[in-house]
Amino acid sequence: MEVSRNRLIFTLVVLFGINTMNFYDRQVVGAVGEKVRQQWSLNDKQLSGLTTAFILLYAAVGLPLGHWADVGRRKIILSGGVLVWSLFTILSGRARDYPTLFFCRLGVGVGEASCAPAANSLLGDLFPPHRRARAIALFMLGLPIGLGSSYIISGYLTKALTWNAALYVAGLPGLILGILAFWLPEPERGSAEVQPVSTKRQKGSNILTVLRIPTMWWIILSGALLNLSMYALGSFLTSLLMRYHHMNIVEANWISGIAYGFGGGLGMLAGGWLGDRIAKRRVSGRMELAALAMLLATPGFWLALQQPEGAYWRFAACLLPACMCLYFYYSTVYATIQDIVVPTMRGTAMAVYFFVFYMVAAVGLYWFGWLSDHYKQQVLVGDESILYLACAHFSGCVESPPWEAQVLTHQKEVAAQAIGLHQAMYVIPVFTAVLTLVLWAGSRTVGKDYRRLHGETP
Repeated sequence: MEVSRNRLIFTLVVLFGINTMNFYDRQVVGAVGEKVRQQWSLNDKQLSGLTTAFILLYAAVGLPLGHWADVGRRKIILSGGVLVWSLFTILSGRARDYPTLFFCRLGVGVGEASCAPAANSLLGDLFPPHRRARAIALFMLGLPIGLGSSYIISGYLTKALTWNAALYVAGLPGLILGILAFWLPEPERGSAEVQPVSTKRQKGSNILTVLRIPTMWWIILSGALLNLSMYALGSFLTSLLMRYHHMNIVEANWISGIAYGFGGGLGMLAGGWLGDRIAKRRVSGRMELAALAMLLATPGFWLALQQPEGAYWRFAACLLPACMCLYFYYSTVYATIQDIVVPTMRGTAMAVYFFVFYMVAAVGLYWFGWLSDHYKQQVLVGDESILYLACAHFSGCVESPPWEAQVLTHQKEVAAQAIGLHQAMYVIPVFTAVLTLVLWAGSRTVGKDYRRLHGETP
């Protein structure tokens, strides 16, 4: 079935909107999390647990939804998923305690798990290989725009009203997009391929077939490493700016939105454009480009964390280019999956990919929250002179010794929380450095897998 240019534009716009709200809704808790933590007296493990709950359900239901995307009508899957996660986002705003909000985030995870397998499968059958990275880049542009706008809008709503209002607003656009998804085209699987590719369903498990592709193992591992960094940033960047750099929620979310969100959009588009150009020369070029981008991102994150307390402009100046490089990953690596997987298994391939890296990310994010609390406790039980200086530095609450008589317990907690979270953030440049090596290793196997898919001699 040939799809008209206008229909392609409509599809890209709707899919972009769906993906924007996909990431907007999942990021809302990160944007308002510091206010939720303060209202309910949560620690960082509990705060990270809200995102961990979302990730675990996302991973668990992703595999059956990925298989469904390979055999069913993808527009129905997308429409139903968008409506489900939007309703649960609205219900999250009604939460009056931590367990209720935790349960609602589980529902958001169930709905959002439908987006990536079905949408990527559709894009693979609507756009030929030489245009695929750009199409995926436009679709994935919803990620940074969704994250960036979620930070900024949620920050304003929380300051003007409450964090609950931010969740109400987040859920409403998805209800409209869920209805529009019914009008998306449903092309035949494999219809956009330039070279002949088998679309026959192979015997045995689709999951095992996908896992027999060597490059997929490197891509899955890379996804786990990437999302350890992405979710740590997404869940705690605003908190870091508020605690360590003394910003209010609106100011902190502006920097988070521009650097981590909109700045990442530039990297997404650049990755798509450069990825398509380099793929014309060699199919491994996209993965090589992703590895180079991670290599450049690593020192950027490290330099950002090296900036002293209160130097938020220098922090943002280092963070912005690092985030731009980090976002090269999506348009390059996601397009590579399309290059090496048979069209009738692309939904399953994305689901397997998401399952593994979200399981790792869920455990890793909870561990990150534990690590922040651990460093906080080290400060609290450490040398008294260090805590004395920390309180003076972060709270301005110490006039003269002895500090036991002059520093309130709350102020000691503030100082320790700021230092603990800042120390935990140093895992991000470490993960990014390892990600560089994994992507480079994956680029060495892409050529053989691509030739095998197209019936060429490896």
